[in-house]
Amino acid sequence: MPSPRRTALVTGASSGIGEDLARLFAADRIDLVLVARGRERLEALAAELAAAHGIRALVVAEDLADPAGVARVLERVEREGLEIHDLVNCAGFGRFGPFARIPFEVEREMMQLNMVSLVELTHRLLPAMLARGNGRILNVASTAAFQPGPLMAVYYATKAFVLHFSEAVHRELRGTGVTVTALCPGPTTTGFVDAADMHKSKLFRRNVPMSSKDVARIGYDAMRRGKPVVISGWINRLFAASTRFAPRSLVTSIVYKLQEPAASAPGT
Repeated sequence: MPSPRRTALVTGASSGIGEDLARLFAADRIDLVLVARGRERLEALAAELAAAHGIRALVVAEDLADPAGVARVLERVEREGLEIHDLVNCAGFGRFGPFARIPFEVEREMMQLNMVSLVELTHRLLPAMLARGNGRILNVASTAAFQPGPLMAVYYATKAFVLHFSEAVHRELRGTGVTVTALCPGPTTTGFVDAADMHKSKLFRRNVPMSSKDVARIGYDAMRRGKPVVISGWINRLFAASTRFAPRSLVTSIVYKLQEPAASAPGT
């Protein structure tokens, strides 16, 4: 039988913003389905949150960069008899460097994880939310969504997709009781920088990142209010707004300057 309690499915839940969002759901006594590749970390988090808040936390260790990953996650959810009321699409990654030098296999996995799996999870879980007349979807985009991103061309493009997709579906769902929110963080203290090999970039070497806890709280509160888009931090909001008025060539050149390796970066 379906679970009578509210349940949230959180991807990318093993660290960073995804983990902190899972903690916020648990504090509100919402059951969890925790999805990421690292089983050990997920199981530790699930045990901690279950003990602290009396919730049920199901661990599903899957790689959503695998085209079959979403189907396996949802098969497990169905076997457990769970209904998903809230969906957080947080799993994603980037890779720093010139487009021509990044292996296409990496770019393909990035597009699969950042876009295709996000859309598939949303598409598969949305009908039941609509039937209940209640549901919340939080998609983690980025301030990268507001402009082209030389030296991270595909990553920036995937986040633009997430933002535009989220805004469009949010409008389609008006009046249904289901909302979609796009969270657009700027530089944030997570493992993203190391995973993306961005430690050389001026963008992260010259800016003080926000904490993942603060970003997660901003996104969680916006999701609860049903806002279509939220940008974390006033500097990030100012920069995102400014890109609408500057010539595109100028915006692209500025982003390139911000992204290029700092002179003192290791290996440069």
